[in-house]
Amino acid sequence: MSGVIRQAGRLLLSLGLVLACLFALVKPAAAQLHAHPSETGSPVLRSLVSVRDLDDQAWQLVAFRDGPPGAPLRLRVVGYPGKVRLDHPTALQVRSGPFQWQLEDLTLENQALSNDGRAAAAEFDLSPLLAELSQNRPLRLRLPGVFTELPVPPFVVAEWRSLVRTPA
Repeated sequence: MSGVIRQAGRLLLSLGLVLACLFALVKPAAAQLHAHPSETGSPVLRSLVSVRDLDDQAWQLVAFRDGPPGAPLRLRVVGYPGKVRLDHPTALQVRSGPFQWQLEDLTLENQALSNDGRAAAAEFDLSPLLAELSQNRPLRLRLPGVFTELPVPPFVVAEWRSLVRTPA
């Protein structure tokens, strides 16, 4: 009987060591913010992520701030050129549980985007959304006529929220 107990104890100890090693290797998700100067020399801080909509189409979401903390926050939604054409202005609809936002389309204010004949990108004012979020909640984006639901996971929302205060 004591041999069985010893064997079970060794098995539990071995299992505990394996689990401890696995947990030691797993690192928490860190923000992937990138800083670089803009064409004018002001500091730009951005978060870039690729996500797929419910139709399995790939999109890039680039949240950025051009300037020091407190500067306006923008969200650029980029589709694959030739597969999608975005009409402007079209507000980006965002929802999280019972909460809803309409983000203003600022694409035509950006000369580079408004002159781009591919029309595969749109830019939105992200500040109203981030001002109201107090948690890193999952979001669902909807751009009428383009995609019906683009899921944004909480770790991406955490990166976006950190853009507000992180120095470039």
